[in-house]
Parts: sequence; structure tokens; C-alpha cells
Amino acid sequence: MRIGYGEDIHRIVKKGRPLIICATPISEDIQIDAHSDGDCALHALCDALLGAIGEKDIGYFFKTSDSKWEGAPSSLMVEEVRKMVDEKGYKISNVDISIMLEKPHLSPFREKMVDKIANLLIIDKSQISIKFGTNEKMDAVGQGLAIRSVSVVLLEEK
Repeated sequence: MRIGYGEDIHRIVKKGRPLIICATPISEDIQIDAHSDGDCALHALCDALLGAIGEKDIGYFFKTSDSKWEGAPSSLMVEEVRKMVDEKGYKISNVDISIMLEKPHLSPFREKMVDKIANLLIIDKSQISIKFGTNEKMDAVGQGLAIRSVSVVLLEEK
């Protein structure tokens, strides 16, 4: 068994990319500063998967200097990383994601997010947990200046 951990944070800005979390459009009103589509939950997931297989971080494989990833859906990154996990001889046992954002409340989007991740990783929805929180108005997330996500994954040998 292998465990991986990943995290990501993006600034909320006045002009940027519309908020997308777990490949799910959330809001056009909240925009973030990002090179790709800025899906911080999927970025944290990629880092967790990469860490679990002993690879370098997401920035090594999907460089911000590479125009291929400018505005690209982060779901493409997840698909690439999932293939790497498979090629290393592992299968995904479970995924645990926490997303911290002051507003909007994300609970209405949970099922769609779980569906999207299950499809991207080719796993059952029961293997995925997505949790939401605020930072109680503390730090950049709590002040509405950022969105942050952490992810933990467990892999098993095939």
C-alpha cells in the first residue's frame, strides 16, 4: 500500500478564470489566478497520486511555462497521472479531498464532483470522500482571498 498527500491554493482575483472545482463549474462571479483552469482540488489530487507513486510534483509534469497547459482543463492532468499510477502497477483504493472556501457553500455540488472524479479515476463513487470547510474568516481563505484544497489517496498494488 502507498499513501500520498497533496495540497494546492489559488488566489481569488477580480479578473481571472471562473471557479471550477473537481471539474465542476461553480461560479463565473468568483475568479481565480491560474495558468490552467485552476482547479485546486484536482491539482491537490494529482500531487497526492504522484506522491503515492514516488514521483515529482505536478509542476514538474505540467509546467506553467508550457503553453499546452494554458487554460487547460485540470481533468486532463488527472487522466495523465492516473495512467502513471496504472503503469507503476497500482490501483486507487480511496481518495479523500477537503476544500476550503469561504463562499459560496459547495455542498450542493458534492454529488456532481464525486461523479466527475469517479469517472476521471475509473473508480467507484464509494471510494471518494469530498469535504468542505471555511476558515472561519481567518487567513487568506477565510477572508475570501483564496481557495485551498488538500487530498490524501491510498493506493494498493494490483
